[in-house]
Amino acid sequence: MPSSRQGGSYKPKAKSSAAQRKSEGTDTPTMIVTNNAIGGRGPWGGRVDGEGTRKGMDATRPNHPDGRSPGENVRRLQGRLRDVAKQQPDRRFHALYDRIYRSDVLYEAWNAVRRNHGSAGVDAQTIAEIEQYGVELFLEELQTVLRENEYRPQAVLRRYIPKADGKQRPLGIPTVRDRIVQTATKLILEPIFEVGFRDCSYGFRPGRSATDALEALRNEANRGGNHVLDADIRDFFGSLDHELLISRVAQRVSDRRVLKLVRQWLEAGVMENGVETAKLSGVPQGGVISPLLSNIYLSALDDEWHDRYAQLGVLVRYADDFAVICKTATDCREAERRVKKILAELALELHPEKTRRVELSWGKQGFDFLGCTLRKRFSGPVWMKSGKRLYFLQRCPSVKSMKRVRQRVKDLTHRGRCHEDPRDVIVTLNPVLRGWGQYFRTGNAADHFNDIDRHVARRLKKLRVQRKGRHLKPGESRRWNPRYFYALGLHRLGGSIKYPAAA
Repeated sequence: MPSSRQGGSYKPKAKSSAAQRKSEGTDTPTMIVTNNAIGGRGPWGGRVDGEGTRKGMDATRPNHPDGRSPGENVRRLQGRLRDVAKQQPDRRFHALYDRIYRSDVLYEAWNAVRRNHGSAGVDAQTIAEIEQYGVELFLEELQTVLRENEYRPQAVLRRYIPKADGKQRPLGIPTVRDRIVQTATKLILEPIFEVGFRDCSYGFRPGRSATDALEALRNEANRGGNHVLDADIRDFFGSLDHELLISRVAQRVSDRRVLKLVRQWLEAGVMENGVETAKLSGVPQGGVISPLLSNIYLSALDDEWHDRYAQLGVLVRYADDFAVICKTATDCREAERRVKKILAELALELHPEKTRRVELSWGKQGFDFLGCTLRKRFSGPVWMKSGKRLYFLQRCPSVKSMKRVRQRVKDLTHRGRCHEDPRDVIVTLNPVLRGWGQYFRTGNAADHFNDIDRHVARRLKKLRVQRKGRHLKPGESRRWNPRYFYALGLHRLGGSIKYPAAA
């Protein structure tokens, strides 16, 4: 097995029979549940023939005697936890740790990690290396380490990605092994906390999306909300207070071993340029468990707003991005004051330069939220039909979103690709265009889609012209129009707009 460079904290002890070491590479998930466990027939679903008598990670028969697959077992377990948490909102769960290292839970966690194709952490161990070593044996050893309370997470690997404002966003990449344990823990904790989250929270939750958050803002604005507190929390992921977060988790979980797991992840070091430093606050962006922990932390804001200040306006939150839409300017100012007070109790603060109050009435101002620009527009059809001057909130890709997708297209159509078959270039462009279009197609983005279509066609045409060079004949370039590239399979954004109900 590839070295994990963790010293004595990783102690493989379990051994496996030949039948138990059979490859899992041919088993693929058959059903995906949004933000949840993956359903599929794995090695414990009865596909591997052979003999074996142990339960645990036995690949020769299902983990449970009823013949269900690991995915079905995990979903049933989550359903039971969800039902109990909903029926007993004050209950603190005390026996969860042994469920985290259940064989079916670990296998579903591995499946999710493998599906995400993440990179290696500080130990340089990749998903491919684990598959070569033997997934079943690897999970057996990890199960043993967890069962005997010998699991210790390694430091996260610091990496940076560019932000829209030109700055760098720090990411913390856990090892594949730690990501599996975090995912297993998330599978168990998420249904318990989900039932208590407010409807105003949309980020990283099963069955909820950014589109839902944007629709909530649109509906409230069209009901008369003309004043918005566009809020930004300063260094949210780097500022979370560990003790406050643990206390929030402990409100529903009393299992000390689970709380210890969470604390270990919070206090795991950060490896950068070969030097490991300790974290005193915050959670690493990039950890599987981080979005759930962030929602647990900010659910205090949701609860306080719902219970005491809902009359001021409607709170819409997606992870650490949120807005409050109010009827009057007075309510908006009071909402800002109350939000500052609540965040101060959570050891957080609003970013003074990025937080602002916006007036939407008569289309005076707009604001950016989740990659979209939201602004009220005059309705011509209503004016023509009834003579009334009405404004409705519309959304379209923000200037930053347009700039990013243009740059991505440019990166994929650089001059060095002029000698490639245009169909090969199109193959790399299409996933970018489809993903970008899928996100923005529920808004008022028709003009923006057409603009990107023209930009892509110009870039591809430029490659063909560069390929011809001085051998280009007069008028030859006219045939390389958008229809030419669509015939080669280029994805077209124009005409793909769908309203949320039909998307």
